Amino acid sequence: MTESPDKVMEAIQERFAKVALAPHQEQKFPVGPASAKRLGYAAAEIDALPASVTESFAGVGNPFSIGDLQPGQTVVDIGSGAGMDSILAARRVGRNGKVIGVDMTPEMLAKADRNATAAGLSKTDFRLGSADALPVPGESVDVVISNGVFNLCLNKPGVVAEIFRVLRPGGRLQMADILLERHFPMEELASQGTWSD
Repeated sequence: MTESPDKVMEAIQERFAKVALAPHQEQKFPVGPASAKRLGYAAAEIDALPASVTESFAGVGNPFSIGDLQPGQTVVDIGSGAGMDSILAARRVGRNGKVIGVDMTPEMLAKADRNATAAGLSKTDFRLGSADALPVPGESVDVVISNGVFNLCLNKPGVVAEIFRVLRPGGRLQMADILLERHFPMEELASQGTWSD
């Protein structure tokens, strides 16, 4: 990678700002409700959401398939984007639960706030922040969810440390992500495209 870390983060923010504002223009990776259904989300659950909630979905898996959320739990969604996973989590934890979505892209946060309102939810709290500096108190969270974000984080040890910091004893991480399964020489990796292709 020849780009500076700041340039990479700026490019990531620009890319996902575009996914928030014009999701139908995304051509390099799947977005939207059809992608969510292919990844194992229940079609009825996705179809019941307002279109604005699902159109900017850019996840790579289904973190809910790992374990059930319980009523009353507090959940943090790292890289919450336009809020689809946060909204689904809020429905699972109910009135006594709480969901905090954290994202570094202001356009996604604004859309997530609008989407939570459109979905009739008041217990979602979207905050500007990064995965390696979560704006969440220590030992205050039952479950951390993340969907397709860890691979984009430059400070992976810092992200893991933050997850452990915010989780209560006995809390858990439910993460869906992508990774390379074999070692790639730098020349071959460079020929595969940019960081987000």
